[in-house]
Amino acid sequence: MPDRPDIPLNALRTFEVAARQGSFTRAAVELRVTQAAVSHQIARLEDMLGVILFQRTPGGLMLTDAGQALFPVMERGLDDIARMLDRVAAGQAGEVLNIGVVTTFAAGWLIPRQQAFARAHPGITLRLSTHNNRVEIAREGLDAAIRFGDGQWPGLEAHHIMDAPMTPFCAPGLGLRVPSDLHRHTLLRSYRADEWPAWFAQAGESCPSLTGPILDSSIGLADLASERFGIALLPAPMFERHVQAGRLTRPFATTVTLGSYWLTVPKERRMTSASRALLDWMRDVLRQPRAPE
Repeated sequence: MPDRPDIPLNALRTFEVAARQGSFTRAAVELRVTQAAVSHQIARLEDMLGVILFQRTPGGLMLTDAGQALFPVMERGLDDIARMLDRVAAGQAGEVLNIGVVTTFAAGWLIPRQQAFARAHPGITLRLSTHNNRVEIAREGLDAAIRFGDGQWPGLEAHHIMDAPMTPFCAPGLGLRVPSDLHRHTLLRSYRADEWPAWFAQAGESCPSLTGPILDSSIGLADLASERFGIALLPAPMFERHVQAGRLTRPFATTVTLGSYWLTVPKERRMTSASRALLDWMRDVLRQPRAPE
């Protein structure tokens, strides 16, 4: 093995954080040091390498060509070190998978099956955090993220997990028989304005004027619907337990698919073996025939 030069580990870590944050001030907050300390470490690294790594612009810090060449190497290296430290701290029991999951999928599908995943993959420790479909994988220290959408996100590689057909849900006993009955009820809405019009078009019915409250959470919509505050249009597979518990009912068979759930990773980073194991396991579970109800 060739001799390594005197590697300035603190300066390199400071560079990675500053490049990722795009700001010496935000880097200082993350590192819990002063901005002057960040500037000192960057100046030390630039002096050692004989290059300029950052340019200051009115819009913030910009990486030079040298900085752009160094940053992805440092980001991957520190990610690998962090994962290995997690494994060592766990007694080398296996790999730690830090994954961000859109809340509806986490609560409606993954968390109820998390113990089954642990039994299938005892060497992987799954650490979940939820998000509202807006998540930055690298900045938040994640290996991957599960999102809802069309699979087209700039800079991300998306792997399909499952479709999410949407259908109306309501409290039991409202007497809904045909889609036109919905005109007499409050239609609860998400921030995606095209959902109810698309469902009514699929049902062959005109869409009424939409004036119901807008929520940014399908779980919140389900809670309001179960309390008879309106009708919610929800991804059917995520709320099966609500139907089984008698909290919600599906008055119509008509569904419309406006998006799917995807496992996403940045294109410049390789998928970890634990992320691949989770993706394959989820797909295997979804291919299995459902037990009769």
